Amino acid sequence: MRKTGVFVLILTLLAACTAEPEVVEITRVVTEVQEVVVSQVVTEVVAGEEVQVEVTRLVEVADVGWQFGEPADTDNDFTDYGNSPFVPTTIDNLSTFALDVDTGSYTVMRSFVERGQLPPSASVRVEEYVNYFDQGYAPPSSGVFQIHLEGAPAPYGPDDSYYLVRVGLQGYEVPESDRPDALLIFVVDVSGSMEQPNRLPLVKQSLTYLVANLRDTDRVGIVTYGDTARIHLAPTPVRQRGDLLSAIEQLAINGSTNVEQGLAMAYDLAEQYASPGQINRLVLLSDGVANVGNTVADSILQHAEDGIALSTFGFGMDSYNDTLMEQLADQGDGSYAYIDTIDEAVRVFDTQLTTTLLTIARDAKVQVEFNPAVVSSYRLLGYENRAVADADFTNDAVDAGEIGAGHSVTALYEIQLVADADPEELALVTHLRYLDPADGEVHNQQASLAPKAFATD
Repeated sequence: MRKTGVFVLILTLLAACTAEPEVVEITRVVTEVQEVVVSQVVTEVVAGEEVQVEVTRLVEVADVGWQFGEPADTDNDFTDYGNSPFVPTTIDNLSTFALDVDTGSYTVMRSFVERGQLPPSASVRVEEYVNYFDQGYAPPSSGVFQIHLEGAPAPYGPDDSYYLVRVGLQGYEVPESDRPDALLIFVVDVSGSMEQPNRLPLVKQSLTYLVANLRDTDRVGIVTYGDTARIHLAPTPVRQRGDLLSAIEQLAINGSTNVEQGLAMAYDLAEQYASPGQINRLVLLSDGVANVGNTVADSILQHAEDGIALSTFGFGMDSYNDTLMEQLADQGDGSYAYIDTIDEAVRVFDTQLTTTLLTIARDAKVQVEFNPAVVSSYRLLGYENRAVADADFTNDAVDAGEIGAGHSVTALYEIQLVADADPEELALVTHLRYLDPADGEVHNQQASLAPKAFATD
């Protein structure tokens, strides 16, 4: 699937899946109006009996085209990880990747679309488009994960030998009342670039909502960074909401950007207030306009290993550093999301920073094993920057993905079946491997799928 194809797909999903329709200012051009006869078979009751009747009607259909402008020439920073090619199973029948629950790429796209522009191709990470939407997976009846496998014909394949396979993982849910208390250190960018309405003002609105929805026994601290970093608020119990809300309201712009110092100070603060059994997490809120050296990157990895995760939330556009925000979350064992409205902040914080705060799986990765007798070739849609060497699937020293309670992950494969393949024979086996923080043990789980289980239309 080309990225343009995914873009059209996501626009369709946006219209179908959003509870309230988005307002998109894009020019619609009616190029042609034609009359079409539409037939429909309906069931009618005649003389007390149900009969099927064909009803025809004449309707006018307008051919509506959408006109998008080219992406603006801005200072936004995106990294193009390319597209995964089709791989013949006779050469490599294993596909391995780290799990990922980021969604920032989708919201970045939406921000461009709402301005009547196409998103830059480098900004498109297919898995984040797919994982933005709730797939409605059933939770596990026991254990940590439930694996969901489905196959269906690929509507854009060159012939009927191409299928889409959906690999879905659903983590178990933890009631809010049962999760451990959390220590959250908000790391807030107050540099000059954050002055725009969709940056620091939106950050303040977002944090106000989050504080209102945390537990009284959680604690929140705030570190700000501009010219220098400082502790804006020492960790304070959420029951003292008045103090927290006042501190959020007092956040103000302060010069240039020193994110390295801000993160270092926030990690030190988290270490001082950390306690056994507590969830410890840094929450970075920024437009990403900064540079981070190798020393800080190494420090983030070490703190993640020590149990202090880093989640990142991006704000603003036109001089926005998507690459930095996504990679910091990756290194920090957290998740990355992009916030363009207060409604998105509500959605993100509800799904990533309240009930899902508890990590239920560390270094989680998937390996899909294709049967060359049934599948001739495959390609994974997305996860290009989450690829793991096949040989490292059982290497638990390799960093992979972290999953929170109630999170779901979806991966889509496009596959080509072997002509006259036995529909009873397995097409693939999905292997899941992760560390369970609850018992400190590595767990393995698997599920399989045969062509006979594929949907036919």
